[in-house]
This record gives sequence, C-alpha cells and structure tokens, in this order.
Amino acid sequence: MSLQVDEETPLIRKDSTITSDLNHVPSSIKKRLYISHFLSTWNSRVFEFGAVLYLASIFPNSLRPMSIYAFTRGIASILLSPAVGRYIDTANRLQVVRSSIVFQRVSVALSCLIFWVFASGRVEAYGLTVGLLTIVAMLACTEKICSVMNTVSVEKDWVVVVAGKNEAALRELNAQMRRIDLICKLAGPFMISMTDGFSTEIAIILNFSMNIASVVIEYYAIARVYESVPALQEPKTSTHDQQIETGSTSYAQRTTRSIKSYVDLLSTYFHHRAFLPSFALAILNFTVLSFGGQMVTYLLSGGYNSHHIGFVRTLAVVLEIAATWTAPWFMSKVGPLRAGLWSINWQILSLAGAATAFLSIKYRPYAASGLVAGSILSRIGLRGFDLCAQIVVQEEVEAEIRGAFSAVEASFQSLFEMCSYFSTMVFARPDQFEWPVLLSCGAVFMAGVLYSRFVRSRRGHLLHLPSCVHPKGRGKHPVHDEENQSPLRG
Repeated sequence: MSLQVDEETPLIRKDSTITSDLNHVPSSIKKRLYISHFLSTWNSRVFEFGAVLYLASIFPNSLRPMSIYAFTRGIASILLSPAVGRYIDTANRLQVVRSSIVFQRVSVALSCLIFWVFASGRVEAYGLTVGLLTIVAMLACTEKICSVMNTVSVEKDWVVVVAGKNEAALRELNAQMRRIDLICKLAGPFMISMTDGFSTEIAIILNFSMNIASVVIEYYAIARVYESVPALQEPKTSTHDQQIETGSTSYAQRTTRSIKSYVDLLSTYFHHRAFLPSFALAILNFTVLSFGGQMVTYLLSGGYNSHHIGFVRTLAVVLEIAATWTAPWFMSKVGPLRAGLWSINWQILSLAGAATAFLSIKYRPYAASGLVAGSILSRIGLRGFDLCAQIVVQEEVEAEIRGAFSAVEASFQSLFEMCSYFSTMVFARPDQFEWPVLLSCGAVFMAGVLYSRFVRSRRGHLLHLPSCVHPKGRGKHPVHDEENQSPLRG
C-alpha cells in the first residue's frame, strides 16, 4: 500500500519530534542545572526579602535605612551590569558562575552577621550605626551584581549552549528555569517572613545557615554541568582580544577605554536586531501592579488585610507558574513570535480592564478588588510574554555578546523598576495611586507597541487576513526575507 505524501506532510509526527527534542538534553545535566539554579535563586530571594524585614525590625520608626539600602542596590545594578556582561563574554564560563556563587555567598553571610549584631541590640552609637549601614549597603551592591552575573550567565548563556540548536529543548529548559524562579519567589519570602514573625534573630541565623550550607552543592552541581557539556568549555572570544584588554595601560587609558566600552555596549544593544523584544521586556518592570510593596501598601489602605494579600499574591504566582506550562505548548503550536504577541495583548487587555474598574468604581474596597482581579489575570500574559521574548532574544543574540547584551537589558530592567518606585514617591498618597496605575498600564502598552513593531518587521503583518484579501497568494501574507533566515517560527 502506497502512502501519499506531499511536500507539506512531515516525515515524522510532530509529537514524536517534540519528545525526541526534549530528550536531547540528558536528564542528569538538566537535574544538576536545575539544582544549581534553585539554590542560587532560593538564597537570592530569601535574602532580598529578608533584608527588608530585618531593616524594618531593626529600625521600626524610619523608612530611610531601607530606602537607602534598596536605592543603592538598584543604582549598582544599573551602573555595573554592563561591565558584568563584558566579563561574562570574555571570561571562562565556569569561572564566571563560580565567582558569582562565592562572592554572593560571602556578601550575604557578612550582611547577616551585621544584621544579627543590630538585631541583638549590640549597636548603640550613632557613628557605628551609620558605618555598619554603609557596609551593609556596599555588601548589598556586591550581592546584587553577583546575582545579575549568575542569572545572566546561566539563564541567557548556559541554557542556550546546553540546548544547542534544539528549540523544543530550549523552550523546556527556559520554562523549568522560570518555574524555579516563581516557586522561589513565592516560597522563599513566605518562609523567611514566617520565621521573622517568630524571631528576627532566628530568621537571620536561618538565612545565614542556608546561605553557607548550599555553597558546596551549588558549586559542585554547576561544575558537573560544565564538564558534561563540551560546548560550554569553548571560549567565546579570542585569546588575542583578551590579551589586548588585559595588557598594561595607564589609568587614564583604562578609564577612557572603559567609557568607550560602555558606550559601545549601549550602541550595540540599541542597534541590535533583538533590541525591540528585549527592551519591551525591560519596560514591563515599570509597574506597581505586581503585588510588590507599593501595591500591598495601597491594598492595606483600601481595606485588605495581610491574609487577603497573602491569598491574592499566592493566586497570582500560581497562575504565573501555570503559564510556564501553557506558554511552551502555545509556542509549539504557533511559534514564539506569535505566542509572544498574543501574550502581551492578553496582559494589555487584563490591565485595561483592571484600570477601568479601578477608576470607575467609587467604593474603594470594590475598586481595589477590580484592580486585583485584572492584575492577577495579567500575570498569565506577563509570564507567557517573558518566555516567548526570552527565546527570541536567545535565538537572535550572538554567543560572543550574549552576556553583554543581557546585562544591558538587566540594567534597563533595574532602571524601569526604580522608575516605578519613583512614581509612588511622587504620588505617595493612597488617593493618588491611580496615577502610578495609569503609568504602569502605559508602560505595558508601550511594550506591546515595540514588540508588535518587531513582529511586523519579521512577518510582514500582525494578523492573518482572510484568503479573499490575498487571492493570488492563496491567503498567504508577504513575509520579509529576514524571517526566512531566522530560526524562529511564527
């Protein structure tokens, strides 16, 4: 019996192909990569949230120490992330990740020791208090930079190399890494806040102990991944280029070269073909609708209590985790370009509904509930777009500049996050919260516009029109040559 096959019929069933693709990466490698990423993310999330609790407990009558701490940490990320990216692109991959692990753990350990000294009431002199707070702020900068270094290196570079040219495997790795992020985002702060509610000193000791205990496991796991994947051991830049940069030069020459390098990095980022999806993703950090401190503060003033907030925050994270399964499935059907477009539009519509309810309902508890409902639904689109845009950027950015590109993106993420805090500094009263809400919605809309422009430049259109509109083309739309050259579907 003959089998009729035309040129559009796949020789292998799609389901079988996907199963084979996912098995492309050995489970032992994936397991060790996930373990390392979990420990890094868990410790980072626990300390990030715990530090706020410790400062609030130590200085209950002033927001200034916490504000200075957070502001300094954010500025360090904005200014130093590009240099970190350059280091990622030029140094040995294992050396980069190991350095980030060690220096991050040392920074957290020293910070916990200082927090414990404060919490135990051993510091009374004003000068000593200021000095220790300055040290804690500097350690926070180091911790943040090392966190960026680890995240960019592993999520933006290692994952791509481990997956090879296998898009299905890359989708699966990205989704699992994001699930780990979200689980740590939910469980880490919850665990440390419960402990802090019992005793701040015990919470600090627990934070310190977990931080120290995980170093060896994380260090070993990432080393085994490196040894198991030969592609990770290949250098990304030539030895000659590195020798030129590390040669003996004067201080003025090094300063001039650093400034020029920084400008070149920004120029490369802004002129890169992956700029639009990357920048769109960064803009989404300009939001007060993420169930963070700003939104929580407003909800508390609007009639919510801590139990209500805990419930809605958990529900939002659960939907985000669910999106890490639905988004890869959706991408396998329509490709990451179109899936990203659908996701960002879902987020826009959800927040538009939330803002409409918030502005039109006069009774504050109901208005707050409308805002909460729309914000929760928007998290599905946010996480879906995050995964889609991440794959687009990973596929488009060359290996030799992957670290620098992602680090500049991280700088803009921190910048837009600080802009969101600035918006609530300007509009600080609860009855002015509508303005930060509108600014957040505007940022999401702008991200949608930028990404739509990128999709149109690749596909030649945004929507599939009926076949009667293009009768000669049998319903097919003109597609730019650039799309045909891209490995991205959609």
